[in-house]
Amino acid sequence: MLEQACQRTTAFQQRMREEGIEVAVLTDESSIAWLAGFWGYLSVEFGRPTFLIIRPDEEPTVLTPLMESEMVGAMTWVSRIETWEDAGANRWETVLARVLGERHRAVAVEAATLPAIVRNWFDSSLPDTRLTDIAPVLGPMRMIKSAEEIGVMRQAGEIAGAMMAAAEGALAAGAPEYEAALAVINAGTRKAAGFLTARGWEAFVSPMIHNLQVMQSGRDTSMVHRRASVKPLAVGDPVYFCFCNMAQFKLYKLGFDRMFFVDEVSDDAARVQQVAIDAQQAAIAAIRPGVTAESVAEAANAVYRERGYVTGYRTGRSIGMSYLEAPELKAGDTTILQPGMTFAVDGGISLDGSLGGRIGDSIVVTADGCDYLTDYPREIIIAGHGR
Repeated sequence: MLEQACQRTTAFQQRMREEGIEVAVLTDESSIAWLAGFWGYLSVEFGRPTFLIIRPDEEPTVLTPLMESEMVGAMTWVSRIETWEDAGANRWETVLARVLGERHRAVAVEAATLPAIVRNWFDSSLPDTRLTDIAPVLGPMRMIKSAEEIGVMRQAGEIAGAMMAAAEGALAAGAPEYEAALAVINAGTRKAAGFLTARGWEAFVSPMIHNLQVMQSGRDTSMVHRRASVKPLAVGDPVYFCFCNMAQFKLYKLGFDRMFFVDEVSDDAARVQQVAIDAQQAAIAAIRPGVTAESVAEAANAVYRERGYVTGYRTGRSIGMSYLEAPELKAGDTTILQPGMTFAVDGGISLDGSLGGRIGDSIVVTADGCDYLTDYPREIIIAGHGR
């Protein structure tokens, strides 16, 4: 991972030279991880930003809280690490100003994700410095995943599969939703641990599956991102699991969703779920190099229209170290698909106050189509009937 991160940084510096960019100040966790190979667990939400400062012809600099610096030094290939403290003369504002040095006419930042406290510092401390967006340079570099990255994402897919099997196995009439969520966390964590060692860089990678489980049952399945609760399950309940904020490994994130039915399924629920499955499968069948992102979405939307449904969902999103990368599978995105791109591809319908139908998988674009990164039956699934 670290050798590839170093190579990416070299390539990024070359792109900076080509674009005439003097300095880039990166603050997004995923960008820093992609280039420097490390991430932390306590960040700007606690008022503690971390920076990766890159110039075209100099060694990069990491600027991180003093309390995080030992772990950062153990995880990254970058040797130039500057530290800052919460109070006193060595606050991050002071250290950032020193590391940046003389005034620049322009500084490239990640405009969409630049923390407000950092933006405010630029506005007040460097009012004559123009902030430009580095995303058009960095984003396309991250679109095409390497073989090593795809390998990690396949491991994440195996972890997600173990999570989904545990979810299905925990469903029973009378059981509260949160019990299934606990089963998901336990199964995923144990599966992830099997891919890790306690040596070197991997010693700092946690196998723990975390975040609140997106889960709904019964009539609440129309509420797309409701979380697991103490609500007991009932016979015939549809039960939806979304792992989009949980299925990740070594910071690589997947999309993965399934709908189950407890012991039996009504005709209406089965019909809605089958439409979601068919729309997703139409989209996946349309994926191949050379087509546009929006044409994949249209393949799904055609199924919805034919069956009498309208959906406001995008059909998919690019995935990697971020939950949302570019491009997106939706109307208006004319990006041409290429081998090595990775997507979460969804089928989804919500009937407010009644029920929903949903399914989601992650795929990688190949030379002649695509391969699944996630695997679980793509059919009407009745929990409790064995598999």
